[in-house]
Amino acid sequence: MSPARPRDEPLIVGRLQQHGAAPYQFRSGQDASYFVKLLTQRGERVLWGKDLERALGFAETKPHVGDVVGARRVAREAVTVTSRQLDSEGRVVTQSEQAAHRFRWVVEKVGFFAERAKLARRVRDSQADAREEVRNRPELLSTYLTIRGAEQVAAKSIADPEDRKRFVELVREAMAASIKQGEPLPSVQMKAKAKAEPTPAPPRPRSRDDDKTR
Repeated sequence: MSPARPRDEPLIVGRLQQHGAAPYQFRSGQDASYFVKLLTQRGERVLWGKDLERALGFAETKPHVGDVVGARRVAREAVTVTSRQLDSEGRVVTQSEQAAHRFRWVVEKVGFFAERAKLARRVRDSQADAREEVRNRPELLSTYLTIRGAEQVAAKSIADPEDRKRFVELVREAMAASIKQGEPLPSVQMKAKAKAEPTPAPPRPRSRDDDKTR
């Protein structure tokens, strides 16, 4: 099952103070998790989630402690977690499995999200010239190919013009929302052009000297 994207998840902005692995909520005996500590306008805030480690490690903008960053939950997936109860000596007393949800995060320098908002506005503009947009921002190629594919599917499968239009707009809005949230832009693997075989040199015209060497 593909992860579900939370609706209207807020962007949490603050200065990155600290991050690392720790027992959940810093409580002894809790399972290991990952935290990100931010200094926001409303004070210190600690975010928890195992995916935060991946989000920071693979961030495009490579944020470091001291940078102003934005953090946002972009998807939620069902997982099975193991709950353990320990005794005073740290030995497992009971163990059980239960269904839970794990959030997928995006953590980037704050300028990243401002740039993504601009890209989303371009994608939402149905009057924009797709070729010109891709020429200016090649990373949007796959996004516009997806929209073009939706237009072709609608033309073949949906008889009513208004329904076709609504379908394409739903696809366009979904792509724009994903971009604005900060999720990775889809990529297109372009086929490498086969190397042209070297053209053989044309045969050299025979001369009288050639006949003399026989």
